[in-house]
Amino acid sequence: MAKYEFINKKSLRVAKPLYEFLEMEALPGSGVGSDTFWEGFSNLVRNYGPINRQVLEKRSSLQKQINIWHQSQNGKKIDLLEYRSFLESIGYLVPEGEDFQIETENVDPEIAVIPGPQLVVPITNARYTINAVNARWGSLYDAVYGSDVLGDSSIGEAYNPDRGARVVAFSKAHLDKFAPLVDCTWSQVSQISIIDNSPALFSGDERVELFDQSQFLGYRKNGSGLLAELILTKNRLHCRIIIDENDIIGKGDQANISDIQIEAAITTIVDCEDSVATVDAEDKALAYRNWLGLMKGDLSAHFNKGGSAIDRRLNSDIEIITSTGTTQMLKGRSLLLVRNVGHLMTTPCILDENGDEIGEGLMDAVCTALIARHDIKRQSGLKNSTTGSVYIVKPKMHGPEEVRLANDVFNEVEKFLQMEPNTIKMGIMDEERRTSINLKECIREAKSRIAFINTGFLDRTGDEIHTSMEAGPMLPKNDMKLTKWIKAYENRNVDIGLACGLQGKAQIGKGMWAMPDLMANMLEQKIDHPKSGANCAWVPSPTAATIHALHYHLVNVTSVQSAIKREYPRTSLNDLLSIPLLTERILTEDEKINEIRNNAQGILGYVVRWVDQGIGCSKVPDINNTGLMEDRATCRISSQALANWIRHGVTSKQEVEGILKEMAILVDEQNSMDAEYSPMSSDYNTNAFYAACDLIFSGVEQPSGYTEPILHARRSRQKAIALQS
Repeated sequence: MAKYEFINKKSLRVAKPLYEFLEMEALPGSGVGSDTFWEGFSNLVRNYGPINRQVLEKRSSLQKQINIWHQSQNGKKIDLLEYRSFLESIGYLVPEGEDFQIETENVDPEIAVIPGPQLVVPITNARYTINAVNARWGSLYDAVYGSDVLGDSSIGEAYNPDRGARVVAFSKAHLDKFAPLVDCTWSQVSQISIIDNSPALFSGDERVELFDQSQFLGYRKNGSGLLAELILTKNRLHCRIIIDENDIIGKGDQANISDIQIEAAITTIVDCEDSVATVDAEDKALAYRNWLGLMKGDLSAHFNKGGSAIDRRLNSDIEIITSTGTTQMLKGRSLLLVRNVGHLMTTPCILDENGDEIGEGLMDAVCTALIARHDIKRQSGLKNSTTGSVYIVKPKMHGPEEVRLANDVFNEVEKFLQMEPNTIKMGIMDEERRTSINLKECIREAKSRIAFINTGFLDRTGDEIHTSMEAGPMLPKNDMKLTKWIKAYENRNVDIGLACGLQGKAQIGKGMWAMPDLMANMLEQKIDHPKSGANCAWVPSPTAATIHALHYHLVNVTSVQSAIKREYPRTSLNDLLSIPLLTERILTEDEKINEIRNNAQGILGYVVRWVDQGIGCSKVPDINNTGLMEDRATCRISSQALANWIRHGVTSKQEVEGILKEMAILVDEQNSMDAEYSPMSSDYNTNAFYAACDLIFSGVEQPSGYTEPILHARRSRQKAIALQS
């Protein structure tokens, strides 16, 4: 790693690349003076650094007590009443207080009342970030044509008219569900016009009407004064029917429909955490610089594609004419949330008055909020929040005490950055066991600023394994999905969120579809997320956002949530506390080896890009060459699963070492076309291979089973080697 010059500011020492970014780019125009900023930052670190360390010490203490308790059971079946009593006695399970309703105000409609897809994108890649932000609108024609939704995939670069016709038929059939017509289908519509600010649709000589006239929102005209778009709405989502007789698709359509634009990625989480590899001041400055570009509205990306130079910028808003003849603006971009890191990691970017690294989460809170002031202050242009709010998602918090710490930090940040109280809205990621079982009390700690809760199978399962590491061997990953604790986890998150008043004020989210090439499967399966009462769910790409948006046309999430509230509660805490042990399930040798191989391959495929190239999230081929979107969460569950099996003798260190070497050969082959790739299997003496080994063989000792400490250390070492060569 580079040896940076450090700049002294108040009681802090700041690595020069980060200092220069903050002083020269982030602070100017923010409305916050340099002295005020550094004084507040220094005080924050002095006051909350010790508290941050205390909550981490408590995590460790609780884990040690849980380990000892499980060891004392000597493998006997767990008595849930006894187990609950123990968890209560050590303060892991806290008393549940009286009912309450959250008090969050000034929440943008994209979070409060518009259900829809949510993209997650690494903040360090400007091109991907702009694509995600602009995915507020997606071409249904393009998404269907370029995916396997029709049952097959497009082949070749030349346009296939037969496939195009199937795409149009599929899309118009969906319009029949989105905005049905009276005694007519959209495929029969031959003319679309506007008469007296109302839609005039014809099938031949007969005028046809929308079944629900209130679905008509407005229209747009082109430069020649001709109808260019018809805008319809359902479940608060918009659909733009594009009309262009000169377009290659439009001229071949009897109604001159050239495309159907779907309102898709309603929100996007710009990620500073699991999907990035930011280990030093240069990395963090890049991340913050891209966030600044988003908040100022001037982020751009320049690249070559197919031999052509591409200049990509953020989309503008869309002006339409309504049924009353007035104009209205439709948002052209996703509403952005930024995910900070959790409480665990420290950063070499800034040292405190004792010369120690400060908490990276403290730095993220200060820097991302400072940058967001640029959006809050701006009165015009490409604004993110129309309500003057900043949305920060806080991951990997363990229980109410840690949520309280985050809330207190945000309070202090708001004070010295001269923000109104509760300007910063908090997203609580329900991905750690102590948060899940105490979710109501976690929400209570942030009741005036909470705007988001969610569930995520991978991190949550990783913590389930680690917390109960000493209880016995765990089920294989896919078997976990069929256990009662998972169902309890998913349902309780929605139930408690609704009981605490999140409906109409905050998002209740569900996890990622990890297979970006399998859109037909996603179209079939992911409708379960809005049916579960979630008003957003994660998707890995703009195409996936467009396809997933169709589910929110078919499911009225608000109605689903209202029905769920009448059923509360749907599950029990005892179900949530049921540990997914490998007790009655007997694995064959083939099943065992396949599970080890699958986990080992996934770890290696992800880690080699993280350590060698600084890629924190990408489509990584699995053992069957199916592309999976991998981030640190997938790495966490796989490494903890293998560590658990070694710990309890299901497999051995020697067996796993052999399979790791076998899988390294496969991963090398899968990456053979990457000119920047460095093979692991030549001598198994690379930082990436050692990182994979460390994650597994030291997995029991890693705090909460997190991957960050090992990955950061190995990536830093790799960067140092690169500088020397």
